[in-house]
Amino acid sequence: LALNPWDVVLCISGTIISCENAIVVVVIFYTPAFRAPMFLLIGSLATADLLAGLGLILHFAFVYFVPSEAVSLLTVGLLVTSFTASVSSLLTITIDRYLSLYNALTYYSERTVTRTYIMLVLTWGASICYGLLPVMGWNCLEEPPACSIVRPLTKNHLIILSASFFAVFAAMLQLYAQICRIVCRHAHQIAVQRHLLASSHYVTTRKGIATLAVILGTFASCWLPFAVYGLLGDHSSPALYTYATLLPATYNSMLNPVIYAFRNQEIQKVLWAVCCGCCSSSLPFRSRSPSDV
Repeated sequence: LALNPWDVVLCISGTIISCENAIVVVVIFYTPAFRAPMFLLIGSLATADLLAGLGLILHFAFVYFVPSEAVSLLTVGLLVTSFTASVSSLLTITIDRYLSLYNALTYYSERTVTRTYIMLVLTWGASICYGLLPVMGWNCLEEPPACSIVRPLTKNHLIILSASFFAVFAAMLQLYAQICRIVCRHAHQIAVQRHLLASSHYVTTRKGIATLAVILGTFASCWLPFAVYGLLGDHSSPALYTYATLLPATYNSMLNPVIYAFRNQEIQKVLWAVCCGCCSSSLPFRSRSPSDV
């Protein structure tokens, strides 16, 4: 096959995504202090994005060096699973942030840990099911007119994925609005009581709100073009439009480590300790409020 520049760019994006998220996964996995629910969810997000980056690299390698329909189904299934898990992990993190504010007094309990594991199981279970569909036979290899803008996914399959994105985005918007109401209520109570020395919890909450605003804006700008085009396009649509909308979607996985992990002070301490040649386990860590992430 002639080398497609778009595939090269996607492969480069996959390499950057893999390197960034590999750092996050290693830091969270090898740091005992990072066992709090919020770090488990960040680790889930980083793992999903890491697999997405590896999937892009493998897709490029197999298309140009080991062309095979069976391998193509496996790589596409990996990409569907990883990107679905990435989007779903963003939703679970948003739910966790909301519950940490709505149930602030009971957040640090065994119930929260149990809820976190349940959300992780549901997230990855649904993502794996989505990814297995092409491998299990729901593909358009034998029926090209049924193909979507992403071969070998069928048009109906991509419609379900796009509709799922809009459902997740709507849920995140709703949760974000609820979080804003909670923060405004806290600010009003502080103003009424003339509590001039605002608590650290309120400061970190505002920081969390700003982070969520960045997340929502990044999430929408990265995934919205591809989701809309997935609903409108079909197998006859120009491949250029598919690449032009898919590439920004990969940037979400590239930006997630920056938004979630590298801005977190605890993770920054570990990274600085590693860069300075220090032992990260010797540093004292204390998990902050989830809104600090």
